[in-house]
Amino acid sequence: MSKKEVVNSASLSPGAAPLSQATKFGNLVFVQGCTGRHPTTGEAGDGIREQTRYTLDRIRIILEEVGSSLDNVLTNTCYLARQEDLAGFNEVYAEYFPDNRPARTAIIVAFGAGNNLVEVTSTACIPD
Repeated sequence: MSKKEVVNSASLSPGAAPLSQATKFGNLVFVQGCTGRHPTTGEAGDGIREQTRYTLDRIRIILEEVGSSLDNVLTNTCYLARQEDLAGFNEVYAEYFPDNRPARTAIIVAFGAGNNLVEVTSTACIPD
């Protein structure tokens, strides 16, 4: 029987919130909401394109930690602070998910931190 496992990568800058970077249950991985902060320095990226890259790089690092990859993402829930950033977000998103794209929802929200433009939470599988 499967049990929940906490996943935290030493490769990423630690956040201040009380959470796990991901949880794993069986062959499923539930990745935290990753924001547009540089994976190692934690500095917020400049603009939506750089923040989107940082966000998806953070997800990639977490998934690789458990033997998965962006190719195995099943669904992404994407939060953007500004409607006008959707085109730039989609441009970078398409670079990371060029084919066989996961299901996706994009929502415009008001973040508490003014320099946070994007957050993405993912569910992926670990292939057999």
